Amino acid sequence: MPLHDADSSSREFMGQVLDNLALGVFTVDEDWNIRFFNREAERITGFCREEALGKKCYEVFYTRNCNERCQLQQAIRTGQKIRKTRLDILDKAGRRLPVEITASALTDASGAIVGGVESFLDVSEKIALRRKASRALALDDFVGRDERILRLFETLTLAAGTMAPILLLGETGTGKDLLARAVHTQSPRKDGPFVKINCAALPEHLLESELFGYKKGAFTDAKADKPGILQTAEGGTVFFDEIGELPLSLQAKLLQVMEEKRFHPLGATAPRTVDVRLVAATNRSLKTLAAEGKFRDDLYFRLRVLEIEIPPLRRRRGDIPLLVEHFLEHIGGMYHKRIESADPEVMKILFRHDFPGNVRELLHVVEHAVILARDEVLHPENLPPYLAQAAPRPEVPDDPGPLARSERDCLLEELAAHGWNMAKTAAGLGINRSTLWRKMKKYGL
Repeated sequence: MPLHDADSSSREFMGQVLDNLALGVFTVDEDWNIRFFNREAERITGFCREEALGKKCYEVFYTRNCNERCQLQQAIRTGQKIRKTRLDILDKAGRRLPVEITASALTDASGAIVGGVESFLDVSEKIALRRKASRALALDDFVGRDERILRLFETLTLAAGTMAPILLLGETGTGKDLLARAVHTQSPRKDGPFVKINCAALPEHLLESELFGYKKGAFTDAKADKPGILQTAEGGTVFFDEIGELPLSLQAKLLQVMEEKRFHPLGATAPRTVDVRLVAATNRSLKTLAAEGKFRDDLYFRLRVLEIEIPPLRRRRGDIPLLVEHFLEHIGGMYHKRIESADPEVMKILFRHDFPGNVRELLHVVEHAVILARDEVLHPENLPPYLAQAAPRPEVPDDPGPLARSERDCLLEELAAHGWNMAKTAAGLGINRSTLWRKMKKYGL
């Protein structure tokens, strides 16, 4: 029997019970008028009981789902209980609050639907804790939970406070730029300039003048003195991207900067001193280039005081869910869309892709999907065609069981297939949750 149709003593008793729950609870009649509003509902929404009773539920609980995808409407219409759905509401002060709701229809003694009941839990603290934990898996904008990435974070955090040069190695799209900037922001030089120069983007004669600057009259078009990047970065950090493309003639001058903290601008008769931190990155092997005579041995050894290799995304697939969550938050905000998650089938597709473009490719994939998303979940049809239409990996014939295959790959695929739900994944693998947790920890997942 619905709460508002019970007799007086029953209503009083039920009201006392519901007022002592740590859940907000309200009921509505068939016309969506609020008939009951408990104490926790008052606390969460800021509306007192007297203000809420008799109002339409959408006048108190304004959400993006009202009148379109209302879970309470769906529960009443279908007679099916809606469990633990996440959405945002606006409280009385207009603040957005994340809540987790459960909704179901209310029926009379004959089974006829006479309204609905919805409970809701304030999950803002839970989300804040989750974001805090996520930040613990990040160095500035570079995120990851893979064991190698966490070791990389620890190394760079320790190195950031020194003046030692850092050489970042990794394929295109692995995030070398992000880590270079993170070194700067984690260092005592964070209030100084961070200046990037792409050694592959400019011809040699322009690169030299951009890097070291020039004096008036140094060449035909030098009408006035021009400071170079090294001078403008005084007290800060210079990031040499694609350092392997730096011409041999400029490598000697850069070595002088590193060894003596000085350089000669073009046309200058006296050297200029400089105080900068050097971070370099390349997707090529400087060791091979040095062996071929295309890169100076002495500069290579000076740069590699601290050499950091960033693993490609295909070698840290366990980071894909964390990266997707990170990108959804940022890209969703950019396009004014709130995307809660990716469908498990989407994650399965992403796990099966090798990502030759690495994290940058994943970023563009998520952006494409967010643009095409019609609701709060990414679906396979939202993915770029080359992914959505990709043929699945062939099945292993006479497969003896999931854990008999490559264990780490198996774990990743099963976790992706079950939306990283531990209980469902463990059940699918035929193991208990504690065993699954130990195996995930073992493989850095």
